[in-house]
Amino acid sequence: MDNLKAKTVNNKLATVKSYVGYASARDVSLQQYAFSIEQVPYYSEPKERKPVIEDVDALAALLHMPPNTRKGLRDKVIMCVLYDGGMRVDELVSMDVRNVCLDYDNVKLRIHGKGNKERCVIVDSKTSALIQQYMGEFHLERNRDAPFIYTVIGGKQKYMTARNVQKLIKKYSDKVREAYDLPESVSPHTLRRTRGTLLYRDGVDLAAISVLLGHADMKTTRDYYTSPSLDQMREIANRRNSVIPEEEPLWPDDEDELSRILGLD
Repeated sequence: MDNLKAKTVNNKLATVKSYVGYASARDVSLQQYAFSIEQVPYYSEPKERKPVIEDVDALAALLHMPPNTRKGLRDKVIMCVLYDGGMRVDELVSMDVRNVCLDYDNVKLRIHGKGNKERCVIVDSKTSALIQQYMGEFHLERNRDAPFIYTVIGGKQKYMTARNVQKLIKKYSDKVREAYDLPESVSPHTLRRTRGTLLYRDGVDLAAISVLLGHADMKTTRDYYTSPSLDQMREIANRRNSVIPEEEPLWPDDEDELSRILGLD
């Protein structure tokens, strides 16, 4: 099983434990085996923090990259909603027009996340203006059952796929990377991670970030979205360091003799 990922190994082990537990409940002679199997630990590995877009100018350049065309407006809305709403790409592409509330200055989005849990996100005024413009261009009839983000296939509106969203973000990020420092791979989830991480660095309460991202357990937010910036690490490194001696010119004389005189032998 060396070629299997930790998550796959754990899923298989959980299946075995569940089945043996079920069998032992019906045959007491199997309970000793069930107890032994239950003691087998799950595979663990260090949590990997995937990169975020550290350079705010690079992030702004990416969100501004789509041209001022009808298609460019769609692409800009896709990226801005993913970032501003902290959304998963599957949550975005499954949205219908009914999930977009335009009754307020700040547009409210109703999202169906993992486990079909619903949450509402209020986006920034600039993102709201882009969504209002997008709705005027792509959803004039306000068909509530229509997909919010769509492609036209055979004359019919179809939900855009997560893969298509990935492709358009890659296209724009490759262009931005020519002038700015971006992670080697920028995905829809990179925008989500960047949003959560930047909010944390700005001092937003972790519980509020967890609600925005739709995490069932705040531990997930803490484990993957709470990395300090380089400037914050630099500030930490410079605190309480007055005890460290200043740089001084080296003694030009014989070190052995000086050590003997100062009694440092």
